[in-house]
Amino acid sequence: MLKTSGVILRLLRSDCHFNAPSSYLHNTFCLKNQNLENHRHEKRSRPASSQHTARQLDSIFLMGSPGSGKTTIGRIVGSLLNKPVIDIDDHVLEPHWGIPVSQKLHEVGGDNFILEEGKALLEFTPIDSVVSLTGSNPMYAPAMEHLRNYGTFVFIDVQNEDIVQRLEKMKVSRIVGQEAGVHMRDILQYRQQFYEAGYDIRVICEQFESQDDIAKKIVKALEASKADTYISTRNEKLDNHTNQFITFNDVVLKGLAPDGGLFVPDRTVPELSLKQWNRLIGLTFQDKAVRILEQWILDFRSVSQQDLKEYIKKAYSSFNCLKVAPVVHLQGKQYIQELFHGPTASFKDLALQLMPQLFQHAVYSCSASKSTSARFLILVATSGDTGGAVLDGFRKLKDVTNIDVMVLYPQQGISSIQQQQMTSMQGDNLHVVGVDSDFDFCQSTIKSIFNNDSFREELNEKHNCQISAANSINWGRLLPQVVYHAVGYLDMVEQGIISLGDRVDVCIPTGNFGNILAAFYAKEMGIPFNRLICASNANNILTEFFQTGRYDLSQRTLLQTTSPAIDILKSSNLERFLYHLSGGDSGFVKSCYDNLAESGSFEVPSELKSKIDELIVADSCTEEECHKAIKETWEQTGYMLDPHTAVAKVVADRHSSNLPMIISSTAHFAKFADSVLDALNIERDNLSPKQWYTKLRALNTRPVMHRDLESQIELESTHNTILQPNINEIMKEIRKFISK
Repeated sequence: MLKTSGVILRLLRSDCHFNAPSSYLHNTFCLKNQNLENHRHEKRSRPASSQHTARQLDSIFLMGSPGSGKTTIGRIVGSLLNKPVIDIDDHVLEPHWGIPVSQKLHEVGGDNFILEEGKALLEFTPIDSVVSLTGSNPMYAPAMEHLRNYGTFVFIDVQNEDIVQRLEKMKVSRIVGQEAGVHMRDILQYRQQFYEAGYDIRVICEQFESQDDIAKKIVKALEASKADTYISTRNEKLDNHTNQFITFNDVVLKGLAPDGGLFVPDRTVPELSLKQWNRLIGLTFQDKAVRILEQWILDFRSVSQQDLKEYIKKAYSSFNCLKVAPVVHLQGKQYIQELFHGPTASFKDLALQLMPQLFQHAVYSCSASKSTSARFLILVATSGDTGGAVLDGFRKLKDVTNIDVMVLYPQQGISSIQQQQMTSMQGDNLHVVGVDSDFDFCQSTIKSIFNNDSFREELNEKHNCQISAANSINWGRLLPQVVYHAVGYLDMVEQGIISLGDRVDVCIPTGNFGNILAAFYAKEMGIPFNRLICASNANNILTEFFQTGRYDLSQRTLLQTTSPAIDILKSSNLERFLYHLSGGDSGFVKSCYDNLAESGSFEVPSELKSKIDELIVADSCTEEECHKAIKETWEQTGYMLDPHTAVAKVVADRHSSNLPMIISSTAHFAKFADSVLDALNIERDNLSPKQWYTKLRALNTRPVMHRDLESQIELESTHNTILQPNINEIMKEIRKFISK
């Protein structure tokens, strides 16, 4: 057993340390008498990142396992940044004690050494330095909290097996404090919890990566964390009025950019090498999610990595499957990624169990910085699945006193089970409204309200209320979707279906273009996706666009299908895709959407069309083909598809190749029980939804029935408001709701 009170693992020193000038050491070391008990770790009542405003982030603290190369890397980082370098052993502990570290260890013993080491750090104040911590420093929380006031903590995340081999090559014959029978790997694993709890930036190191390359990654990450800002897809990059210093918290709260565009990071898509992706193999979904999202949310002042971990852990704890979004074999080279194991049986849960926590975090941070408590109204347009997922995610927040949610859904454009799921949601901060129109009207109305300055000012002045969005137009809602696409690929590697680096195709049922855009981001991050296959139903405007280069709404009317979540003609996230493919040409993007608003269409130039063709394959299917796919897939494989996944299956069959293909299954089939029974030619007239489920359960299909759906359809509907498709009536309903 390991002694948690005093496990000491210190290498006998085998390399030379940089010696800082004595004059510098005199000026940078501030020795103070402090009561140790005042630095005990206290439980946070607010997000950790809301406390960062008082930090002097000029120093850099390198931490990691003994043998991870902190001292050498510190020297290189110091040289690259032109900062003095401090090694804790040489420049802090030994001068403070007046004796060698080895002698101090001999005098106090292993159990007391961490305490003595920590007390010395409490009297150390660095100024604009690169500080290489010892492997045991992070084990003493009061000292870490003290140092946190003076700089940024960088975790050099080296694989434990690399460190073991490195120590063996160094012929380290003695590890101080290592008890008999305790293996080095066990001690290294034990210590990971302390490094994981204290960093601001993680640098994922490749196997046996050189210290020079690691140092360069650290410098790059530090620079990126300071420039982690966002811009609008429609605004010139240097417009100081709307997008200067827009942070992650800002974009989560705002939802839509002031100019009507969508927020995107003001930098290139982060990329991991295959060797870095290999470090994620074998981790849980949650741990993979942390490492992927850390690449995007670089400004730990907005969201600390510790808060992010907490939110991710909570978000995916209620899923029915331990793997959260598993990949299962369907037939031939086709594999299904099951994205429906969340509480509302939709792929939207994967984003909307996390996004509300990020939103509340941003509200707390905003209130802390302004010393006022603003109220927010989340306005959501849903084509079926988003509404239920948004409502479920926001009602679970610990504190909902300053966050209200209003959902608009097309009265005749969603399944009866989707409607029942939304209208039965309980919560004083929730309001669900049906609109006698289609989804495009609901979504356009939301955007019009966002762009109505006088209405927004009215809400702010009379109710201290700001409006925001939880659709995938909100960056905080879209970003978590990148995770499951990357994890799906890694899952296939873990199962031995492919080797890391092998290419796979991905086929995704698509309406608003958010899901497939997230797959594009995963590909840009380094996941070896080959073709991104965009599957549409009869509302195949995206198919037409990708085949012709022309996006034309002028001759189209939205059709109601049995796959309502993709009954969409105005695909909002296509705007982000065009922004990236055009090289960030916001002027071009703005002209496209100005033309769409004025004439109902736009066309991309041939050069851009060629770039798109290298990435996207698009196709569509009819209602008849969709229903046939449900029936035939079940008969051939025993696997039951929902109508949206069936759309993807039809398109996937047409575009099969010699590569494996992941088909995104976006909803559990029981959520569309009526359509599935119809496709199977099973009589359902005069039967209740509960009886539909009885019939489906009797089929003994894969996947098994969703455990939460049946209980949800038995709940009483409490939201019964239906409005005509009139924006003034909807704004009147908003006023009524927030006045309660």
